[in-house]
Amino acid sequence: MDIRIDDLRGPEIAGLLAEHLRGMHAHSPPGSVHALDLDALRQPHITFWSAWQGGDLLGCGALKAIDAAHGEIKSMRTAAAHVRKGVAAALLRTILDEAGRRGYRRLSLETGSGPAFEPAHALYAGFGFDRCGPFEGYTEDPFSVFMTRELAPGKA
Repeated sequence: MDIRIDDLRGPEIAGLLAEHLRGMHAHSPPGSVHALDLDALRQPHITFWSAWQGGDLLGCGALKAIDAAHGEIKSMRTAAAHVRKGVAAALLRTILDEAGRRGYRRLSLETGSGPAFEPAHALYAGFGFDRCGPFEGYTEDPFSVFMTRELAPGKA
């Protein structure tokens, strides 16, 4: 698996992110969907990775800088044909490693609630994330689950 920083210009990534947004809207009402579109992901404070095997796009994930000590995981998505193959775990390890290199003390995320999001909850819990309250402008929402993990300086 080749995980690399992506410029968000290829048609494959546009397709996967469109699938991601459709999935979020299928399981959460519009005011509760916090997934970012292509333009929002192209901001300088966001680093975006894609995972590939040969010419196949396996998945993606992003790291948003909230401040010098806190980052947020965004846009984690595994392509439907590659679910349960370790793609999300590999991307999450890449994001955790980068957060550690940046010296972040905390890494947080928002994901949906309900059965469709249970695999994501399990993935994050398996990597040491615990449920928390809203952060960085989010508000309490029955369709959102907030999770966070403390990071040791220089380590994930």
